[in-house]
Amino acid sequence: MNRMTRRSLGNLVCFGNRAVSLLYGHSLRPLHTSTCNNSSQPKAGFKPEKVAVVTKTTRYEFEQQRYRYAGLSEEDLKQLLAMKGSSYSGLLERHNIHTNNVEHIVKSLRREGINVRVVKRGEYNEEVVRWADAIISAGGDGTMLLVASKVLSKDKPVVGVNTDPERSEGHLCLPVRYTHAFPEALEKLCRGEFRWLWRQRIRVHLEGTGINPTPVDLHEQQLSLEQHNQAHRITTMDIQRRTGTLTESFSKPSLLPIRSLNEIFIGESLSSRVKSKSFKPHVNLLLHRASYYEISVDDGPWEKQKSSGLGICTGTGSKAWSYNINKLAEQAVEEVLKIGKSQTALDIPLNQSFIQKVTDEYNESLVFSPDDRRLLYSIREPIVNRVFSSSRQRGFASKVCVRSRCWDACMVVDGGTSFEFNDGAIATISMSEEDQLRTVLLEH
Repeated sequence: MNRMTRRSLGNLVCFGNRAVSLLYGHSLRPLHTSTCNNSSQPKAGFKPEKVAVVTKTTRYEFEQQRYRYAGLSEEDLKQLLAMKGSSYSGLLERHNIHTNNVEHIVKSLRREGINVRVVKRGEYNEEVVRWADAIISAGGDGTMLLVASKVLSKDKPVVGVNTDPERSEGHLCLPVRYTHAFPEALEKLCRGEFRWLWRQRIRVHLEGTGINPTPVDLHEQQLSLEQHNQAHRITTMDIQRRTGTLTESFSKPSLLPIRSLNEIFIGESLSSRVKSKSFKPHVNLLLHRASYYEISVDDGPWEKQKSSGLGICTGTGSKAWSYNINKLAEQAVEEVLKIGKSQTALDIPLNQSFIQKVTDEYNESLVFSPDDRRLLYSIREPIVNRVFSSSRQRGFASKVCVRSRCWDACMVVDGGTSFEFNDGAIATISMSEEDQLRTVLLEH
């Protein structure tokens, strides 16, 4: 039996009971049932005195900033974008749509007598968070994740408004109709016609060696691999000049001043790439760099693992990257059901309707509530042999500890902030009641 067949049989065990329940009509308890209910109706309306509106960097603004120091004129930018297959007029149109919607939000707030401060995402910092009674993310999900990462208090509301609904999904934002009807959303807030949703978030403690606690912002810099590594080297040299050591060492766990709303990913910078290595006499090989680390789940035994990286998500993040890592395609489900049918006496139907039903129920079980106090960890493409193991490729946990054995690794928070995470560094990943993010639920 080849490796793919063994893996398929393993998948059959995971969702075989679910397929049987669908076949014979038995119901199963949903795997994503929340362990708590942190959604509540406010006792009174909510009207903040000071609101910070944090706006995204549009693609038009990004391209302008990118070539600003090259001395390009607007006409040069048009030609350059055309050479890359991008439309200057299209980018400008989307930029204007975003800008008009931001102005609509700001004017609506000021008409209610609210003090408003508009901040570009590159200017957003802890001082802005301290100043505001509430923060509005004006952009898409990426902007919402950035805004949430710096809000450490669960008492400060964060509201997302999708400023370009045609091009941005906006799962974390208000329903899209409020983009153009923001005054209606304000009225509902003032009257208390909404529910609070406290979304659970991830906190990270770092200890050991191989640590550079200075983050690199991946959103603003849109870094290539080499630029990313260079940015980490620059911050490492700053630490060396300041402390006289190559990297900082923490004898006690140090809590990072950032919270993750979606997920944390740990892995080698080259985990999704190949590198060229030369051997005499002039033979070049392309090598995949696996991530080497040790992992402990809920204070259990340490397990040595090699994989393409480790992802740990919240209930909010279970609809994002984690879902796409773990979901099954109908083709895979059909092939596994065929094996199950051939290995058992069950009369399993293989029609398209049943296959789709099994696939949908399995994939839906990967999603759990934003207020759930559990973490979901996922091992990407684990390498299993006599040295390295992977007892579980995915599972729920309250705490995950990871000890890096990598040479050029990063810990990336919500796809936007990167921390160096090399050999000797230990991350303790968990949740805390005080880290919940206060968000708003409005009806469509």
